[in-house]
Parts: sequence; structure tokens; C-alpha cells
Amino acid sequence: MQQREEKQLEATVESLISRVAHVKNSLQSLIYKLENEYDRLTWPSVLDNFALLSGQLNTINKLLKSDKTPSFRNQVIIPLLLSPDRDEDLAKLTEQRVPVFSHEIVPDHLRTKPDPEVEELEKQLNAEAARIGPDAAQKQIQTLNKLCSNLLEKLNNPREDRESETAALRQNKPSFNPADTTALVSAVGFGKNLSKCRPPGPVAPGHPGQGPIMTGGPTLQQVTIGGASGHQGAIGGPVASQQTGQPGKMPSSIKTNIKSASGSMHPYNR
Repeated sequence: MQQREEKQLEATVESLISRVAHVKNSLQSLIYKLENEYDRLTWPSVLDNFALLSGQLNTINKLLKSDKTPSFRNQVIIPLLLSPDRDEDLAKLTEQRVPVFSHEIVPDHLRTKPDPEVEELEKQLNAEAARIGPDAAQKQIQTLNKLCSNLLEKLNNPREDRESETAALRQNKPSFNPADTTALVSAVGFGKNLSKCRPPGPVAPGHPGQGPIMTGGPTLQQVTIGGASGHQGAIGGPVASQQTGQPGKMPSSIKTNIKSASGSMHPYNR
């Protein structure tokens, strides 16, 4: 009976060593990709590596929880030989991670309890948890459960539903003000609400395009001078009428306008 249990224990340990080696190889492959192939690494590839690791760890857990697996809690490991000298066989088994099996290394590798720092931190957390009352603790638990439920609900919703909700929100939200659009169209098309006041400053007559545009009339006018047929001038402004009772005599205001207009005429018209 005891010999059968020893064989079963050896087979289980060998199986665990093999599966742990698979986990180690998967971790090494993922670390290599993250360090050397990060520029070509895609998110689906990273998820595939994590899924592989998760499956391998679940397999180890199932093996440990199996009824055929002997309880490792009843097994005791006792160091038979401690030496500060280098052990080549030990270094080969541990891939050069543990070259010696000395008094300094044994407490870390054969420890069955957490480190003293970890134990102290755990005691502090237990003390803080004990100071919180039952009602406050229950409220915090309910709040945390609500946040986790909302997060799980969002993660479980299909991506298409989230995209459709986002598109619906964008369509319902107006991107312009109808009143501003109407006022702009009325101002451009019909001049509504535009100011009709002339800007201050002198207006140079006979210079089209440089002075302000006069509302209610054209900017250029044709003037026919009595007694001098065939001579026309472009005058940028209103023209005074001839004085009555003096035929053939040109008023002084018209003379001034014609003189200024002839100076600004196009060279081909001179």
C-alpha cells in the first residue's frame, strides 16, 4: 500500500513538473514578444497568450484538486545537506537560478509561511477591517457589488449595441442653432437687420470701388454737358443740376466734378 502511494506521488509530481514547464515556456514566449516584438505585436495576439496561460493554470488547479492526486500537505521536505559550495546538479535542475543550497537560501525556498513583512502588513489590514463597523462594511460591500455589476453588464453587452446607442445619441443631439441659421440666411439674402449707416470719413468722388456704396442709387452716373455734346464723364456721387437762366454756361460745381473725374479715368479713355 505504501509503495503504491509512493508511485502515485512520483507520477503526480512528474505531471506537475511537466505542466509547470509548459507554463514557464508560455511566459518566456510572451515576455520575449513584449520586449523584442512590441512594434509588431497586436492586441488579439496578447489576448491569445493570456488565454493559453489561463488554460494551463486551470489544468494545474484541476490536477491538484483531483481525487487521485495525493495530498501534498501531508508531505514534508527536509534538507539533508546544506553547503555553501556550488552544486552543479542543482544549478542544472534549476536552470542556474539556485547554484548553491546553503543556510541563506533554504529559508526562502522551503518557507511555508509568508515573509515577515507580508505577515505584518496582513496584521495591519486585519486590524483596520476589525475597526470598521458592520453597517459601514455592509454599505461598502453593496457599493462595490453595484459597481462590479454595472461593469459586468457593460462588458457583456455586444459591441454592436454600444455602437448603435452611440450613433443614436449623435443623431439626436443637434449640431446647429436653427435661429442663428435663419438669421444668417435673412441677412445674406434680404439684408435683414443690417446697418444702413454710412461709415464716417470723406468720400472721394469719381473713384469707384474706393468709397462707400451709396444706398438707393448707382455708383456711376453719366452726365451730358450742354454745349459740349459727346463728352461724358464718370462721376462717383450725385451731380448737381445746371443753373436755370444761363444756357450754355457750366456751373462751378460741375466743373470741379468733371475735372476730378477726368483725372481718374482709365488711360484708354483719355
